Amino acid sequence: MNTGLLLYIPYRHLENRVIDAIRAAGFEVTLAQARLLQRINPGGSRLTELAEAAQVTKQTAGFLVDQLEKAGYVRRAPDPRDGRARLIHATDKAREAAPVAEAEIARIEAEWEQHVGKRRMTQLRETLEKLCEITDPYR
Repeated sequence: MNTGLLLYIPYRHLENRVIDAIRAAGFEVTLAQARLLQRINPGGSRLTELAEAAQVTKQTAGFLVDQLEKAGYVRRAPDPRDGRARLIHATDKAREAAPVAEAEIARIEAEWEQHVGKRRMTQLRETLEKLCEITDPYR
């Protein structure tokens, strides 16, 4: 398997477990909605920014934001820098899901560390952080 696939398979496992934990805690979101929701900046995001960050079309992002707004996970507000634009903000309801996700991620990372060892897990994190220097367009 190529390196990209070797990175993707554990990520997909983590993502599925996190969404399952969020749903088990009573938060009704789809994987597509969660991917968009986690990319909202603390001060709000424009729809075009979210679409780009989530790598979906503006129409898809708009559809997902509409669903999230109806479910109470986001709200739209005027952009103070440009009255014609709107910002999407996460609501308290959305922020309440974050600790659930963080706890599940901590469990998964502990399982991985137990499986590969502390030294390898530390090396893996350091290597991935180094790769982010040349691969993360939002850095």
